Amino acid sequence: MAMAFKMAVTGMWVTEECKNSFMEMKWKKIHRYIVFKIDEGSKLLTVDKVGGPGEGYDDLAAALPEDDCRYAVFDFDFVTVDNCRKSKIFFIAWAPTASRIRAKMLYATSKDGLRRAFDGIHYEVQATDPTEMGFDVIKDRVK
Repeated sequence: MAMAFKMAVTGMWVTEECKNSFMEMKWKKIHRYIVFKIDEGSKLLTVDKVGGPGEGYDDLAAALPEDDCRYAVFDFDFVTVDNCRKSKIFFIAWAPTASRIRAKMLYATSKDGLRRAFDGIHYEVQATDPTEMGFDVIKDRVK
């Protein structure tokens, strides 16, 4: 079995695959985004979907289910007013209205520990529908 790190508060385990994928996105820039899923039976946080460097924010939004919770990280590249190229990592807690109460509770109680496990997150967005995490929301946060 792959190595996993236990988050004490919730008893959820973050797999080595999750940490490695995040580090690859942060340092090697080989992923644009990563969607994570908690397996309710095993309490393992696993990688649900990975977006390549050529994919964009719309691809991430399309990868999130309409009726189940997920976590996602998105590497947002932009140019500042003084023409400097920058990159900021967003953490997105996705809990759509149509998802089950049990799933919403599990994701809500696990969120802070997971953020601590992923060093280098700059901003957090919590969303229950697509308008709360629109691309305009992301752009406004980095101003």
